[in-house]
Amino acid sequence: MEPLSLVILLAMGTLAGAINAAVGSGSLLTLPVLLALGIPPGTAVRTNTLGILFSTFGSVVGYRREIAAEWKQLGPLTLVVAICATAGAGLLLISPSSALDVLVPVLIVVALTMVVFQKPFTRAIRARQERRQPHSAETSAPSETSETSETSEYPVSSAVPTGGGSSYRSPGLIGAMGAASLYGGYFTAAQGILYLGVLGIGTGRSMGDVNAVKNLASCVVNLAASLVYLLAFFLWGAEVVWIATLAIAVGALVGGYFGVHLAKRMPEWLLRGIIVAVAVFALVRQVL
Repeated sequence: MEPLSLVILLAMGTLAGAINAAVGSGSLLTLPVLLALGIPPGTAVRTNTLGILFSTFGSVVGYRREIAAEWKQLGPLTLVVAICATAGAGLLLISPSSALDVLVPVLIVVALTMVVFQKPFTRAIRARQERRQPHSAETSAPSETSETSETSEYPVSSAVPTGGGSSYRSPGLIGAMGAASLYGGYFTAAQGILYLGVLGIGTGRSMGDVNAVKNLASCVVNLAASLVYLLAFFLWGAEVVWIATLAIAVGALVGGYFGVHLAKRMPEWLLRGIIVAVAVFALVRQVL
């Protein structure tokens, strides 16, 4: 591989790492470069996944305090994400690359819809749960928290616990994250958008609040998929372009760490706008 190609991959890996930490879908920068270099789709996905894994290491380190605060609630979610990602990576090894042409646009549209309409979806879910528990609000004593919730963007309720609440243990949320992780293990690109949409709607929290868990899930998915690809490489020679993986990995590690600091300072509207822009870009790239 030519030195110029490696420099481009290094630069794209750095940008992808920062985007993954803040939004997700950084692979939409690195994967097209690999494909443009003439690398077959399956090999390109494996090469990209092994390299972009290091962006998730950096972002998890950057969000370590936020993840630690939620850790007791994340066991079942993390386990399901790892299992489904492993299955998705195995599916990539045995399925034709043409399947990506049908699956990816559909999932990107779903993710974009979830992000754009997160607030209405959240209000509808909250209202339904409150109707199922009509006496919970009557028996709750007024407090400073309840007064504050009236003016917050995402009011506090039984459906949206604060701090170390149990929202990440919801069966519906875990099931949706499992489905997204099956896709993530299969293709990896745009999985961050799917996660933000699922976590935002499932918990009712802002994109910024669930970003730490999104980055943890992305790390688990990429690690599980990378282990599958490594086994495939050593056991039956599944092709990986290691020099390209190294270039992406170096950039992704740096970009992933510093991208966290950028994401923590982004206002909600800007973060949501970037998500929409990246999703639309991904959709256009896949369709055209």
